[in-house]
Amino acid sequence: MAVKIDKKIKGYAVVTAEDKAREVAAAVPAAPVDQAAAEPKDNVIQMHERIERPDVLVGSTYKIKSPLVEHAMYVTINDIVLNAGTEHELRRPFEVFINSKSMDHFQWIVALTRIMSAVFRKGGDVTFLVEEMKAVFDPRGGYFKAGGVYMPSLVAEIGAVVEEHMKSIGLIHDPELSAHQKALIAEKRKQYEDRIKKESAPAPAEVGASETIAVTGEGTSFPPSATMCHKCSTKALVIMDGCATCLNCGYSKCG
Repeated sequence: MAVKIDKKIKGYAVVTAEDKAREVAAAVPAAPVDQAAAEPKDNVIQMHERIERPDVLVGSTYKIKSPLVEHAMYVTINDIVLNAGTEHELRRPFEVFINSKSMDHFQWIVALTRIMSAVFRKGGDVTFLVEEMKAVFDPRGGYFKAGGVYMPSLVAEIGAVVEEHMKSIGLIHDPELSAHQKALIAEKRKQYEDRIKKESAPAPAEVGASETIAVTGEGTSFPPSATMCHKCSTKALVIMDGCATCLNCGYSKCG
């Protein structure tokens, strides 16, 4: 077959049979690579839509009594048990419900619980919900719950309930105070109590009018005049030797 060349010839090469064989071999497609196996995997356990809701779930109900609402709220968090009966058994939050006699906040509570339940069912690291909810501030101001812990909003207290539940099932772990920190807090509390007793001793008739160490709730005792500690958000900050000291976490403004 004749081929018309309409361009200048700048070079040429002779193609042998071996060259043709190499071209044919290169044209054969390589074995397919499994992309899923090649991609790096993380250690996060992802739940997915194939995990159906069991007929029975285990869970806990928590009561919230806030001064911002007339009636108490009851937060129910149900857990799904993964790998039940094995050494790898795990409990993970699966759904959340909030019930109350008050209907003032019905719309946003229903929306919040549905979004939270969807996040729980998606799986992975769901602990971020706690920090996001506890960072919500009410423009009208927060309040102190029993025990002297400050809550910036009702949503923040719901977040605190979720945090408490996650701690109870082992999803969140509290950093342990060292023996030195515990001893320091116990020493500061004793010093403050001794000072109060000393100040009230000379006038027994007026002891009732002076400040005493009062139980503020949840078995925790702090002076009624204590202010909020910005580190642990607990009303346990007192002035000792001219320095602000927290009787709950040991924080001291003087170091």
